[in-house]
Amino acid sequence: MTIDAVTGLDREELRELLAETIDADVAEIRDGADFVESLGVDSLMALEVVVVLERRYGIKFAETEMRSVRTLESTYDLLCQKLRECS
Repeated sequence: MTIDAVTGLDREELRELLAETIDADVAEIRDGADFVESLGVDSLMALEVVVVLERRYGIKFAETEMRSVRTLESTYDLLCQKLRECS
């Protein structure tokens, strides 16, 4: 289990949220698995992922940041960064 010490963001909780949002098995959400290439996420589903993350964590992504929401690892890192900026 990985929890960011500053933000309290739990990587496994994020993995479960992403799996639920894109209707995938939690085991398929590997740290480096690309949502588009590995899991077949299309642009509409990718936008839904961003909206779910913004609502869940109370943050806003810039359009350029949305492009990095492609793997669990990059999403976790971006969320930690955004949550640190808010605290």
